[in-house]
Amino acid sequence: MSDKKKRAKRIRKLILTLLFIAINVAVIVATATNEFGNSGDAAELSEINIQWGYLIPAALCFIGMILLEVGKYVMMVKKTADKKVPSGTAWKLAWRTVMLGRYYDRVTPAAVGGQPFQIYHMRKSGLVSKGMASAIPVFGMISGQIAFMLVAIPCFLFGGLVKDHSVLLMTAWFGLLFYAFWPMMVASASFLPKTTTRLIKGFVRILAKFKIVKKKEETLDKIETEVNEYVRYTRMIVKNPGLFGGVIVLSIISNFLISLVPFFVLTAFGGNVGFWSCFILTVAVESAVYFVPTPGNSGAAEGTFYVVFSALSTGYVFWAMLFWRLFSYYIYIMVGPLIYLKMYLEKKRGKSKN
Repeated sequence: MSDKKKRAKRIRKLILTLLFIAINVAVIVATATNEFGNSGDAAELSEINIQWGYLIPAALCFIGMILLEVGKYVMMVKKTADKKVPSGTAWKLAWRTVMLGRYYDRVTPAAVGGQPFQIYHMRKSGLVSKGMASAIPVFGMISGQIAFMLVAIPCFLFGGLVKDHSVLLMTAWFGLLFYAFWPMMVASASFLPKTTTRLIKGFVRILAKFKIVKKKEETLDKIETEVNEYVRYTRMIVKNPGLFGGVIVLSIISNFLISLVPFFVLTAFGGNVGFWSCFILTVAVESAVYFVPTPGNSGAAEGTFYVVFSALSTGYVFWAMLFWRLFSYYIYIMVGPLIYLKMYLEKKRGKSKN
């Protein structure tokens, strides 16, 4: 490659990097302004008597949730890999895959970006096969949704513990239908591979007619190969009782832990709330806002979660919800770019050594 082409490539990468940073800043600013721009009723932070000790278990629940999510990806990598993956390498790959997935879930409408970027990242790592790189992120998402339903259904059945929120609970039941949709679709795709392949091929043929897909036959052959590989690894996970059960159990505990965060945040800001009523309300709200097609459920999440945080006085609600959104949203969109920066520096150091 000529020096001129190399320079042009570097400039293009720099422009894309700066654009990526600008998009992140814009997402953070827009979301924060939308959610917390109207803070006129908020008390001065210095005037609030925060019981900081309760924010420690909130942080620990969040950290525990992340470790469990990473742990289930490690399990799937080590149990399904065609070649042995060292534990340190598996944890590094799993950590980045989980956090990048959460990042893209937060910055794309209806959280549609997480799994595609996870698949892309795992494939690019070169540590796992293409079929495995597709199956693991998809099953990681599905296991989380199955686990949420297993946590939510008992909560909603005992919803009588939460008074005056019948409309919210009805909406939450409706939200569970959306949680159930993807597991059913993935199960159908995994156990009806020929039907799935025909549907995807039909879509590709339509795109080819509009000249969106250039190499039609090559693409069709590639799709058939990759669907078969995806199905093989998905079945490998499902047919391994220890792996399947372990991933579901970790997902259930993970869902339980993250749903405890609002209780500890509320208590830290002086809210007098019952443990189980707060937990049930939190799960109900998470279910109710699932189908809202905005990045990170922005707009709906803070409005609906006001049901949970209304136990506080008006001046305290702003700060409590800000801390909660830090755990549920802002951490991911701050960590995502840092992971990319670390990957860039690692790649640069690797090139300098060569």
